[in-house]
Amino acid sequence: MTRFARIAALLAAGVWLVATLAFGAALDGYSQLQHPLALLGARGIDRAEGYNLLGFAAPGVLAAIVAYALRAGLPAGAGWSARIGVQLLVLAALAFAAQGWWSLEPSDIEGGASALHVSMWTLWWVALLPAGPLLAIGLRGGPAARLGAGALVMVACVIGFGLFAAPLGLPAGFAQRAAIAAWLAWMAWAGWSTRPSTAS
Repeated sequence: MTRFARIAALLAAGVWLVATLAFGAALDGYSQLQHPLALLGARGIDRAEGYNLLGFAAPGVLAAIVAYALRAGLPAGAGWSARIGVQLLVLAALAFAAQGWWSLEPSDIEGGASALHVSMWTLWWVALLPAGPLLAIGLRGGPAARLGAGALVMVACVIGFGLFAAPLGLPAGFAQRAAIAAWLAWMAWAGWSTRPSTAS
């Protein structure tokens, strides 16, 4: 893990959190507990371009950098499943970033850019969910086993907030943010728990 990638790991989480809180506070009537993040970047919303850049694109690209660095730094004995797992992490991060390019169109939820935005959100979690188990399987018994174990915990959190938020009475907006926070927090932990390299 290079120094640049370790910094990117922190920036991905920090930029997303600050952007979400700041842009949400600046939009009248917006509720972090009830409203989806896509609303902050929807067409016609004030400062939507800024949120799409800082809330989706930048964190996604930074997370992709971290995932790619994890791929390059896998132990020599890592199984094929671990390599597929980190490839899926790269894909998930790029899908998250793409949500900022194809923003939500409130007047046309089922077509155009809205459909692409929803597709990228779906691709994010579809790619993310198998990444954790694949990493855990490929890294088991090796020096990076805790990285795989941490990925399993992250995926469990994403699944938990996605499946059990409604039955537990948790607001949908909170569940979405908690799932994304679990992913970015794991990415930050993974970046800083991996031995740094001397390359920049």
